[in-house]
Amino acid sequence: MTIPHSLQRAARNALQASPILQDPAALQAPEKPQLRRFEVMSLLPNGNIAETRHIAPALPLFENAFTAFSRGSLVDTECGPVAIEDLLPGDRIRTQNGRLMTLAWKGSTMMVPSRPDAKGRSHRLTSIMADSFGMQKPMTTVIAGPSARLLQTPPHLRGQTGGQSVLTPVREFQDGMNVFESAPPTPVELFHLATARHTVIKIGGLEFETYHPGTQNLRLMSHAMRSLYLNLFPHIDQIVDFGPLSFPRAEELGSSPLTA
Repeated sequence: MTIPHSLQRAARNALQASPILQDPAALQAPEKPQLRRFEVMSLLPNGNIAETRHIAPALPLFENAFTAFSRGSLVDTECGPVAIEDLLPGDRIRTQNGRLMTLAWKGSTMMVPSRPDAKGRSHRLTSIMADSFGMQKPMTTVIAGPSARLLQTPPHLRGQTGGQSVLTPVREFQDGMNVFESAPPTPVELFHLATARHTVIKIGGLEFETYHPGTQNLRLMSHAMRSLYLNLFPHIDQIVDFGPLSFPRAEELGSSPLTA
């Protein structure tokens, strides 16, 4: 989805006018980062739901928090499968071990998967046909976004994981037949979900992780950019509130060739 020029100008002016939102390295670069609109729903301590809209840099760290699942994805909840767009913070979703956890945060954004950004990065989707990973895994076709990770190891990475379960980007499962890349030429609404702590939930019968920024991605970020990033997550106060990863990620293993 293309942000109107007037909205882009307003956001750039806000970034340049407020020292809190400035990242000196980004603002002094020859090409300033593009901006993207993000929608956020979060559960407040008093049980209310806060709905906010944000304009933030179209950088991987920000975009990855919103681009895991497509509209219509069926999330397993205590009331049965619910379309992701109908979920609300406070709903109870089922984890891979059958426990229930409260949804604390839901984010969404619009992207055109076939359109690369100024840096040449694409946001292509991965379509997973029914029964690709076994009976009813998934139950119906699941269309995952570029930041989705499955709790499963593809054959070509099993030698690097030592037999442990790892969270693997969905693109690593593409085989051109049952799991394949898709790039619609029209805007697609994408979502991500977060619980009080990182976990694995079931969507369409497959085990996907909830959102977590990772253990390395925030270390080199400036204080100003970190503040802008945290503003997207009203349900937490600081980075450590994300807690530890529930499972290791394939791209964070020492010998893995994957990149985050």
